[in-house]
Amino acid sequence: MNRALRWKLIAGFLLVFVAGGITGAFVGGAYVRHHFLGLHRPERIGAQMKDRLRAELNLTPEQVAKVSPIIDSVASQLRDIRRETGQRVHQIMAEAHRQMAANLTEEQRQKLQQIEERHRQWRHHYSHELPTETPAATP
Repeated sequence: MNRALRWKLIAGFLLVFVAGGITGAFVGGAYVRHHFLGLHRPERIGAQMKDRLRAELNLTPEQVAKVSPIIDSVASQLRDIRRETGQRVHQIMAEAHRQMAANLTEEQRQKLQQIEERHRQWRHHYSHELPTETPAATP
């Protein structure tokens, strides 16, 4: 095997390896978004519970009709708990940021506010909540 052919084979193998890595990252990212982020959407929890119970328990349509109000009630309660817990976490973090701000320079306070804004945007994007105002991290 001559030297040019050997380098072409090595380049071909590297290209296939890189293409496989990129494809794996794309498919893996889509899997994570679908199975981990998508499953925890509060607005879909009731439907997911019904689907899972229907499939695993082989429920008849009559049984599904009877248990649907129960599942809807549970889903509503779970949404309320999730919302209350999220608000409590947000309040605790806002208070921590206020306390920390007293020990930071002006530049650090601005960076802390940028962190808060990123978190607020992330929370709004993934939780589908209305954005809430947070007190500025100033002493």
